[in-house]
Amino acid sequence: MQIHVVRPGETLWLIAQRYGVTVNEIVTANQLENPSKLVSGLAIVIPTATRKHTVQPGQNLSEIAHRYGTTVEDIVKENQIQNPNMILSGTRLTIPVHKPAIDVNAYTINTGETGAREIQEVGRDLTYWMPFVYTIREDGGLNSIDDAEMLRSAAAERVVPIIAITNFSATAAGSGLAHTVLASTDIQDVLLTNILKVMKEKGYQGLNIDFENVFPADRELYNQFLQRAVDRLHPEGYSVSTALAPKTSGEQKGLLYEAHDYAAHGRIADFTVLMTYEWGYRLGPPQAISPLNEIKKVLDYAVTVIPRNKILFGFQIYARDWLLPHVQGQEAETFSQQEAIRRAIQYGVAIQYDLKAQSPFYRYTDEQGRNHEVWFEDARSAQAKFDVVKDYNLRGISYWVLGYPFPQNWLLLEDNFTIRKRS
Repeated sequence: MQIHVVRPGETLWLIAQRYGVTVNEIVTANQLENPSKLVSGLAIVIPTATRKHTVQPGQNLSEIAHRYGTTVEDIVKENQIQNPNMILSGTRLTIPVHKPAIDVNAYTINTGETGAREIQEVGRDLTYWMPFVYTIREDGGLNSIDDAEMLRSAAAERVVPIIAITNFSATAAGSGLAHTVLASTDIQDVLLTNILKVMKEKGYQGLNIDFENVFPADRELYNQFLQRAVDRLHPEGYSVSTALAPKTSGEQKGLLYEAHDYAAHGRIADFTVLMTYEWGYRLGPPQAISPLNEIKKVLDYAVTVIPRNKILFGFQIYARDWLLPHVQGQEAETFSQQEAIRRAIQYGVAIQYDLKAQSPFYRYTDEQGRNHEVWFEDARSAQAKFDVVKDYNLRGISYWVLGYPFPQNWLLLEDNFTIRKRS
């Protein structure tokens, strides 16, 4: 795949001619609703038979090789380059394919047949799947979900099913509930017994613990529970993973962060999911949902205390639309990347790109005269995130959440990585 950013006046026919592909191939790859309507700044993926790179001013082969996860020697051999130290700007290079292997996880919030269909659609690109969510109860019980059809889809796609548990809900922070469970080993024993029962009955192969808003004073109790969970589940052949709030230091304050002990989770759990998203919060002011400059601060800290082969990079695959001016507490609309593109085209506005956050955005005025600001993901921002996964040599990627179509992401994911299958 190559990425092309539409310029003013360009048509799909011109773009197809430039890359030597058909209009239909571009339309299909990007699932464009109306091929005759494009907007400036729209990033589209171009399916090409071989991977090509046009040398930019100042670029050298080492930099290009690093970007694509290959070696200078392989590029030199592939392109029969006589002098690797003299590469002219504008030179078109064929990049030999070398794709690192990673794990890919995805959460689902839809259940039943809807959730099953979502797994089927992208199952070939998934290592794990986590249904959100089995909520814990004060007595150690679990609130179940309709997951039978999803489990069948996961099995058909060779995706490892991992049961996800949490203490919070849309209406409750869950701090008190977490304390009740974490303060009692008896309740924890009941909870772990119930988890094991569900796992054995339904075929789950791992446990993902997503305890949020845990009181800072319960930090060590949480660590002890993780160890207790590992001690119970490992002998049965099950993995234990956790979800962690995006911290930039061990001393970071706040209810979301203090009880999440990165070093302890990195030592005890089999792997962790870094929830590196939600800077652009649905109730907050408009901004990039997953700004890469902020994510790198989290990773810079995380890799000092968690083994890199235990870290899954959290990647949100939804867009948001905020009304302007923003009023505190006013909720943004959440939808798919495809809908974000559709609105830009509908209102005829150019898509801009924030180089610092590595995120696309635009503003428009609706039929009622209200101003909006939209932040989303596109091919450029996805590629930037994939490059970071390679740069930090991480275990892989965890998507939050299936149900929001983003065709470019899955094409680029396959173009960048070999997805491990563990079942």
